[in-house]
Amino acid sequence: MVRRFLPLVLVLLFALVAAWRLANPGDTQIRSKLVGQPLPSFALAAALDDKPGLASADYAASDGPRLINIFASWCVPCIAEAPLLDALSKQGVPIDGIAVRDTPEDITNFLALHGDPFERLGADPRSEAMIALGASGVPETFVVDARGVIRYHHQGPLAPADVAPLKAAWEAAR
Repeated sequence: MVRRFLPLVLVLLFALVAAWRLANPGDTQIRSKLVGQPLPSFALAAALDDKPGLASADYAASDGPRLINIFASWCVPCIAEAPLLDALSKQGVPIDGIAVRDTPEDITNFLALHGDPFERLGADPRSEAMIALGASGVPETFVVDARGVIRYHHQGPLAPADVAPLKAAWEAAR
C-alpha cells in the first residue's frame, strides 16, 4: 500500500522544494564576468554631430574613471533613470553614452526632454558594442577606470538607492 503512494509523495516533495527555491532564491544579483577585465574593443561613430563618438581606446589612458551608460530613446526605464544620471553629471561624474538602435532625431528629443549628462555619445545601430560589453539590454551602466578596466556594472535602470553604490564604485576607481 505504501509503495503505491511513494511516486506521488516524491513528486510532491520535489514540487515543494522547487517552489521554495523559486520563492527564496540564493542570490538575486547578476554579476558581470567583465568586471576586472579591460573593455572589449569597440569604436562607435558619433550619435550626434555636437558630441564626439566613443571607442574603447578612449579609456585606455583617460584622466580618471568614467561611467558608460547604455540607453535608448525608446526605452521607458531609461527615462526613469535620466534625472539620476543628470544629477551625477552635475556632481562631476563624467558620463559617456552608447545609444542603441536609435536615430539622431530621437536621441536629440530624448536628451532635450530628459537631460543630457553625456560628454561623448556613440551610436550602436546593431547593438554590437552593447553585446561586446555583455549587456542584456538597456539601460545598463558601467564604471571604467583610467586604464580602461571595468570596475563596476549595474544592470537595469538606476533607482535612487543605486546612486550611492555607483558613485562609491566611481570614487574607488579613482
